[in-house]
Amino acid sequence: MDTVILSDWLAARLGRTAAEPVYRQVLGLMQQAILTGQLLPGAKLPSSRTLAGDLGIARNTVLHVYDQLTAEGYVISTTGSGTYVADTRPDTAAVNARREPSAASGSRPPVGFVAGAAAPQAAASARSGLSMRGARLIRQAGVSAKQWGAFMPGVPDVAEFPARTWSRLQAKLWKEANPDLLTYSPGGGYRPLRRALSDYLRVARSVKCTPDQIIITTGIHQSIDLAVRLLTDVGDRAWVEEPCYWGARSVLQSSGLTLVPVPVDDEGLNPSESDLQTPPRLALVTPSHQYPLGMVMSLARRRTLLEYARQHGVWIIEDDYDSEFRYGSRPLASLQGLDDAGQVIYVGSLGKMLFPGLRIGYMIAPEHLVDTFRTGVAELYREGQLMQQAVLTEFIMDGYLTSHVRRMRALYGERRQILIDAITARFGDTLPVMGDEAGLHLVLGLPDHANDREVTAASYEAGVIVRPLASYYNSETPERRGLLLGYACVPNDRIGPAFDTLARVIERTLLKPPVAPTRAA
Repeated sequence: MDTVILSDWLAARLGRTAAEPVYRQVLGLMQQAILTGQLLPGAKLPSSRTLAGDLGIARNTVLHVYDQLTAEGYVISTTGSGTYVADTRPDTAAVNARREPSAASGSRPPVGFVAGAAAPQAAASARSGLSMRGARLIRQAGVSAKQWGAFMPGVPDVAEFPARTWSRLQAKLWKEANPDLLTYSPGGGYRPLRRALSDYLRVARSVKCTPDQIIITTGIHQSIDLAVRLLTDVGDRAWVEEPCYWGARSVLQSSGLTLVPVPVDDEGLNPSESDLQTPPRLALVTPSHQYPLGMVMSLARRRTLLEYARQHGVWIIEDDYDSEFRYGSRPLASLQGLDDAGQVIYVGSLGKMLFPGLRIGYMIAPEHLVDTFRTGVAELYREGQLMQQAVLTEFIMDGYLTSHVRRMRALYGERRQILIDAITARFGDTLPVMGDEAGLHLVLGLPDHANDREVTAASYEAGVIVRPLASYYNSETPERRGLLLGYACVPNDRIGPAFDTLARVIERTLLKPPVAPTRAA
């Protein structure tokens, strides 16, 4: 573009009545002209006085545009000579230079490399720009587009949360406006909260800890991530329950660990002789309420696991995600409470007790790792949320947490029974119910020939959310088929109608004849 006609080009594109200021319009148009090559490098721009006159705008507006273009490197101003378009074109030689493999990337195959079973995934990753582990994370993601409604597992009834009480406590603290609550979170979190949690967990979960051992995090995912980053290296082996929670599995896989699925039976984690021959660096377990099947790890298995961990230096992460909600018995003692060797890292969250959006969790580190974990959480995540932590402290200390959990345990127990009654009325003993003794969900078993993923998709289309049990297995051929049904966030009067809808979907699916496997050519 000849700078002589620049004024005409700009004038034709200016919106005099547009909401955007003229200054921003002129600046954007000139940036566009330079980036697209309509104004070539070295071209001299009209003087500010000339351009202002041609456009009928204030000279100061043009001066501000030229100053901004100069500051961002689009033009070069020379005193006494004028303003010229800078040469900002990419260095072609650098862009097209042959890239030599570095030592760090030497083990990664080039784009298009084909090697065995990983080839399709590698090709897909290359096309999408994702790393191999990034592509696997997205492909295996279990997160749902909907986080509320029948029968979303693992979600509490946030409508029952005492919001007015929380709001009152929060307003009191904001009124005081303590500056110490508006900065980063030092020393593993707000000390009064760590002290309150220490007292609560000692009574409710038989956890052995001091306030100093508690590290406040944003939840179980971050707690596991921190432990993995500090205690393992890429390639280390990690035992995970088979089946297990997909979110925890994703955290471990994304950290480059080699997952070793260990089956569970009625007594919990049940490693085979071959599993025991090669000790892992880490084991992730849910001993008080196995996720998703619901069994409790027996005392004999707990003691065996702890002794094995002590002898072989295995770190155990105990995920105690919803043990407060047991029906018909008191919450069970933690695995950490039996640990005398300092091998167990206990992680939990307040999300299921209160509301998921709170994003406050905790981990209990062995005493010899407290300083390490405090440094790690501050270095990696720059924690804050002290004001929320202070509100939670008041909530706990004033007794509201205990009374809320007690009330919700009774409510969830009612909803659990309504759902079980609906299942029994519709299917009798045909479809088994598993894992209903505690927590916020149960598992509805399906026949071996059923496709639980297909049922999940069809029920979603019908307006009911469930999760397929198959997605919790590492294996492509899961041992059991079933559906996870969460009842906590479903009002009592909606459980029956919602299950009727799901039952019709299940019946349609089960009536379809099983598809015979095709024989490979």
